Amino acid sequence: MSEPPDTRTGHQYLAITVDGEGVEKLENESGGHRIQRIPKSERNGRVHSSTVTVAVMDGGAAGKTVYDQRAESAFEIQWYNGTIGAGGQNHAKTAACARVKHIPSGVVRTAQTRSRKNSLANAMQAINAELDRLSSNAVGTAVNGVRRQQVGSGMRSDKRRTYRFQDGKVHDHGTGKSASVDHIMKGEFRLIW
Repeated sequence: MSEPPDTRTGHQYLAITVDGEGVEKLENESGGHRIQRIPKSERNGRVHSSTVTVAVMDGGAAGKTVYDQRAESAFEIQWYNGTIGAGGQNHAKTAACARVKHIPSGVVRTAQTRSRKNSLANAMQAINAELDRLSSNAVGTAVNGVRRQQVGSGMRSDKRRTYRFQDGKVHDHGTGKSASVDHIMKGEFRLIW
């Protein structure tokens, strides 16, 4: 799934999901990949270079966060008398307003209605929405950290592999092995792993 370019950097991201036997070996692909070629339109024979950065992550790389604990025992519910809105004497005699606390994270949400059922439903809806938002932010931060660690700076000096199309060679800087571009483009990565 391709994402739109980052307006600050102009970089575009592409996410691919891979499943099957031998997937764990794709870890060897993380890092910077430098591509060198001489385009057909290049009259002076100059080599053009591009850099692509690759991050390989397990689907559960970020793991569970404290915000994902949603068992009934993770919530504390308190009832209190209402203070705002219509109700009159009903406020004084009925504790129909709910205060829900998510114990692992400390997030609290309240709801005031004339019905205990509605108050609890509204408070639970609000707290679950907040926990979803916080969980998403925590997972995004963890994934970005893993990506940054694997990719490095993305500069040419911080490279994993060089594809030299003009010479027909691919050199893996991690293993020190080289192979034919044709073989690598057909997916025969075992030659350089």
